[in-house]
Amino acid sequence: MTTYRNRAEAGEAIADRLNGLAGQPDVIVLGLVRGGVPVAQVVADRLEAPLDVLVVRKLGMPWAPEVAFGALGPADVRVLNDAVAGRLDPDEVDQVVRREQAELERREQLYRADRPPLDLTGRTAVVVDDGLATGATARAAVQVARHLGARRVVVAVPVGSQEAYDMLATEADQVVSVQTPPDFGAVSRYYDDFHEVSDQEVTGALAAAS
Repeated sequence: MTTYRNRAEAGEAIADRLNGLAGQPDVIVLGLVRGGVPVAQVVADRLEAPLDVLVVRKLGMPWAPEVAFGALGPADVRVLNDAVAGRLDPDEVDQVVRREQAELERREQLYRADRPPLDLTGRTAVVVDDGLATGATARAAVQVARHLGARRVVVAVPVGSQEAYDMLATEADQVVSVQTPPDFGAVSRYYDDFHEVSDQEVTGALAAAS
């Protein structure tokens, strides 16, 4: 198992695997908010591609928020893991969805600010996150990207579970995972520094890329 010093080093590892996309005019790098943005910033810089963000919210079990039963994205995209969501009452699902929808809308307003709505028509969208556990958030991101017109969707992460990788391989055009350890555990175990990324870090990355 290899650990990364921080998200920037993880971005370098991803970029090494994406050399074929460097300098391609149709490529856009999308950081999944919030943890994927510092990773995506490095990838976008290395690929000489524009950076933007994709706001996707994980739907967590009420008694175990780290366990996802689905995810939400802009453009009214909702992905549910029926096997997990089926353990909840419909009212419990609705309560979580309402809370996460409100946070998604808040972040969209904050991060987009004066930026135009995301338009991926004809683009190769490289969706970057800091890791894949269940893959629910990345799966929603792929669907959002296609809804927004992406011609091709690549999911790129420094580390991910084999289960998530296999699931996303049926959804995305390409999945790049630098590591897919058999005994995955949690994303945080693969980082020395895995601090919670702030709104300020996200807006700062976008400002630096403009």
